[in-house]
Amino acid sequence: MKVVKVHKKNALSSAVEIIKRGGIVFSPTDTIYGLLANALDREAVERLYSIRRPSGRPFIVLLPDKEWLEAFDLYVDRKYWDLLDAHVTIIFYKKNTIPLYLTRGKKSLAFRIPKGGTFVRDLLTLLDLPLVAPSANPEGLKPAVDVKMAEEYFGDRIDLYIDGGYVEGKPSTIVRFIGKRSFRLVREGNVKFEDFLNFAKNITA
Repeated sequence: MKVVKVHKKNALSSAVEIIKRGGIVFSPTDTIYGLLANALDREAVERLYSIRRPSGRPFIVLLPDKEWLEAFDLYVDRKYWDLLDAHVTIIFYKKNTIPLYLTRGKKSLAFRIPKGGTFVRDLLTLLDLPLVAPSANPEGLKPAVDVKMAEEYFGDRIDLYIDGGYVEGKPSTIVRFIGKRSFRLVREGNVKFEDFLNFAKNITA
């Protein structure tokens, strides 16, 4: 277990190294603290499930850019990929439940592209890999607001802690894309649903 301050020069490189070798990183995201693992590494994702979510609901997937959506075999036209520019979490339907370690048997997955200028966006850019990113708490408990709280939750089961200080914000807004102009609010968080709908008008027109 290692702790690195977010502003240190080696913070990004340390996180890249850990994730590439299948580890789990506690890190500030563009909303609250999250637990990050390589979404393409089945063993890493399954390990994170054993630590974070015994109920087995799918994790949100953070993407470096919209082109990564191509890899997930979705029922959505390319023009709607621009919905991710709103920096909310969008649930898209999939054509199948593959890979099961990500979908947990469901025919949908949730994606977000974090805002620029954040540690997690810089990390995604360096890795050029999608990351699963649940909030940093055992299921049913309050998300960790600092490293101390996270260490009490997870201890040495997390390979690297990125210390961004005290972070207590709203989780991401989650919207389900039904098709064309149809959306369903799943959770209102950092972005008002009304603001998202106004943004989406230009894409779905």
